[in-house]
Order: sequence, then C-alpha cells, then structure tokens
Amino acid sequence: MTEKILILDFGSQFTQLIARAVREANVFCEIIPFQKSFEIDPGLKGIILSGSPFSVNEENAPSVDIASFIQKVPVLGVCYGAQLTAKNFGGRVDKSNKREYGRAKMHIGKKDVLFKNVAEESQVWMSHSDSITALPEGFEILATTESIPVAGFKKTGGPEKPLYGIQFHPEVYHSIEGKKVLNNFLIDICGCKQDWTPASFVNETVARLKEQIGDSHVIMALSGGVDSTVAATLISKAIGDRLHGIFVDNGVLRKDEFEQVLKTYDAIGLNVTGIDAKQMFYDQFKGKTDPEQKRKVIGKLFIDVFHEESKKVQGVKFLGQGTIYPDVIESVSVHGPSQTIKSHHNVGGLPDIMHLELVEPLRFLFKDEVRKVGLELGIPADMINRHPFPGPGLAIRILGEVTEEKVKLLQAADEIYIKGLKDHGLYTSVWQAGTILLPVKSVGVMGDERTYEFTVALRAVTSVDGMTADWAHLPYDFLAYISNEIINNVRGINRVVYDISSKPPATIEWE
Repeated sequence: MTEKILILDFGSQFTQLIARAVREANVFCEIIPFQKSFEIDPGLKGIILSGSPFSVNEENAPSVDIASFIQKVPVLGVCYGAQLTAKNFGGRVDKSNKREYGRAKMHIGKKDVLFKNVAEESQVWMSHSDSITALPEGFEILATTESIPVAGFKKTGGPEKPLYGIQFHPEVYHSIEGKKVLNNFLIDICGCKQDWTPASFVNETVARLKEQIGDSHVIMALSGGVDSTVAATLISKAIGDRLHGIFVDNGVLRKDEFEQVLKTYDAIGLNVTGIDAKQMFYDQFKGKTDPEQKRKVIGKLFIDVFHEESKKVQGVKFLGQGTIYPDVIESVSVHGPSQTIKSHHNVGGLPDIMHLELVEPLRFLFKDEVRKVGLELGIPADMINRHPFPGPGLAIRILGEVTEEKVKLLQAADEIYIKGLKDHGLYTSVWQAGTILLPVKSVGVMGDERTYEFTVALRAVTSVDGMTADWAHLPYDFLAYISNEIINNVRGINRVVYDISSKPPATIEWE
C-alpha cells in the first residue's frame, strides 16, 4: 500500500505548494476539502492542516476534529491550521495589532525534531492577521519571532500521536529552511520511507490500470501534448493495442506537427489513427471572428469526428483522458459540502455522449511530475519538454477569421521563432512561446517595392505553473534576428512586434 500524507484544505492560496513540497520529498500526498470525510487507513502516515483566508474566531469558521486525528496519526497545523489547533484545545487566538505579511526572523527557543538541522535564527514567511496569544494546557512553545509569541509549538505528553503547529508558511520559497521543517515532519515524525518515485508510480499505475480495464478496450483522443501522450503510454503499457488513440488534424496545428507526432507515436509503440480533417474545420471557420465562436467550432467538430471514428472500434468501455491534478483540485470548494471538479479535460463533453467510463492515470500528478513519468517511460525528451499549446491551437493565435492561407503564414513564422529559441539555447528557459497573427496590415519596403502585409506578435513568458506569468526578457539581438528571419522568409508578413505584457493583467494567449 502506498504511503500517503493527507492535506486538509481550508482555502489557502498556498495549499498546492504544500503538496508540491511533500511530493518533492518523494512522499505521496492528496489534497481534500476540510469538510470531506475520509478513512484513516494503514497507508495514511500523517495529516497537514493548511492555511486559510478565514479567521478561527469567525462564527462559521472551518473546523475539524483534530483530537480524533491524533489518536491515529501525527498532525501538523500550518498558519490557520496552527491557530485552529490552539483554539480547539483551549488556547487563545486574537486579532494581531497589525497584519503580519512577509519575511520574519524565527528564533528557535527549544530543540525539537521538527526543527532538526534548522538554524536557531531562520528567515520564514508570514501571512496572517490573527496570532496565538495563549497556548492550551499541555502545549509548549518551540519558536517565536519579534512580532509574535508563538511561531511554533507542540503538544506534550499524552498517549496520542505528535501534534505540531507553525505560524509561518514552510512551503514557500521565502521560508529559507521551510522544506527542512516539512521533511522533518514527514520523515522523522511520520516515518515516511520516501519511496514514491516516477518508477514506483509507473509500476503501481500500470498494475491498477490492468485491474480497472480488464479485457476491455480504451479509446482516447491524443493531442500531441505531454499529458495525453504520457497518459496514453501508461494505458498502452497496461493493455497494449487495446488502447485505440485518435489524433485529429484540425487544421490549426503547428507546421508539420500532424506527421511528426504520428511518427513519434509509432516509434513509442502507441496504436494511434491519424485523421486529416483540416478542410472540415476550415469550412466551419468561415465568417467566424469571435474567439468563443472559434472555440465552439473546434470543440463541436472535434467531438463529431472523434465520435464517428470511435464507432469503428469494437468492445470499447473506457475513455482515456490526460487529466492532471491541478484540473481536479483547482475548483474544489472549501466553502460548502460539495466537491466541484473542473470540466476542462482534453475532451470535454465526450463521456456524456459516449456513455463510457473514464480512465485518468495522471489525475494525481502535477505537470512537472507528468514530465518525470514521461521520461521514465522512455518518451523522447523533445516531446516531454514541449511548451504548453492551447487546445484550440493556432485558431486563437489568428485574431479574426481563420483561413487556410493565414494558418500557413502563421505556421511558417512560428516555426522560425520556435526553432530560433531552440538553436539559441533559450527554449528551456521559457515556459511558453508562440506567434500571433494580427488582423493588421501595414506598409513596408522591400528593395524597391512597397508592401502591404500582415504583422505578427511574438510572445514568450516565464512561469512555474501558468497561473501567473512574466514576459520573458529575450535578448534584443535574438529578437532582431528572428524578426529578420520571419520578414525575409515568410511572404505576407512585413512587421514583427514583441509582447511585453505579464499575466495578470494580460493573459498568456491573446484570445
């Protein structure tokens, strides 16, 4: 049985960062809303209580029965989780004189395994407006800061499992030794063996897929992207050619992508059928200029094509999807009793139409973990390390109506840009890059001729997870080189601009 840490989410913006820090220690963890019931099974090694935007003194403040948890497993309360712990056991939590947000110096006053190998004075990150002003009976202070009397504490004595609280955020970068604190909790206090690795994930997942699918067949839409490719490879490892992949050329892929992706799929042994549906999509794009209209064209027509192809396969009971963990937890509600799952999977709407059970082998992985698993499976690094690409493809990078002529223009310009990033060693330092064809023509001069041609915008951003992003500060010499290459080699484009907007307030894509 896989060892697991459970993170109870009270709505903190940092909860996913706690999960990522735990996973980095090769310990599996799950995030669930605080109000969701769960079993304390033998594989559960400990519980972490997250921070929260709430105050423990609010009338309807989120709460859980910590006393029952520590009958079975160790518990660590972080920020709100620490305040809730103090209050639940009879301590006091009051409004701080001022909201403490940002860096602070923590002083460790008492040696404890939680702070093993942590300096006596250590920088931590605070984000709270309440403070613990009095600990319950049977608790002791482990650490303080200049501003607050209780930055770390533990429950002493009693037959229960260890119970700790820390007022700072160990999961964020600014808590210099925060990962040490978390690792001490995971390894020394919870006894985790740190055996959750890409190799162990592959072995366990393949075994589980064999059991889930049995002798049935699985159908799956592939996009050429990392998530769907890794998911398909795992399923294929479990059931071989009973996985039937369908890769649709919707006319708005990158240049030569359809042929290249099919070739890669063949090389890694996936059973995939390629469908050339370009003209069907171009016909439907006519007269459509609104981004949402274009998305609907792609979504509806893709489902029609996929559904038609799926009828040719017998014995299909399952639909494979590349859903990853942020898709699952991003819309989980901590404000009510229900759990909401995003419907933004690779093939939204298909399960209802086709009445198939879902197979989602990646639904507990973050994006960087998906890449590690892909490399473990032997998928080529070029495919694993590709930048994210929007589901509607170049259709939302062509502002205005999509035509075959515009697609070819954009494909040619984008190929020059992406190849240039790779050739100049810049590709891996950028989270996502792409070229946008603007609905703007301007006058230019080439030799003795005047031109009246399109403008393209180059976009490149740096990011950790795509939720926020900064524009990439690419060298001027590189931008000048790419501009010349595009204008000299792509007839129909005579002007190149660079987008220096960050997210927020802008988005990564233009539509």
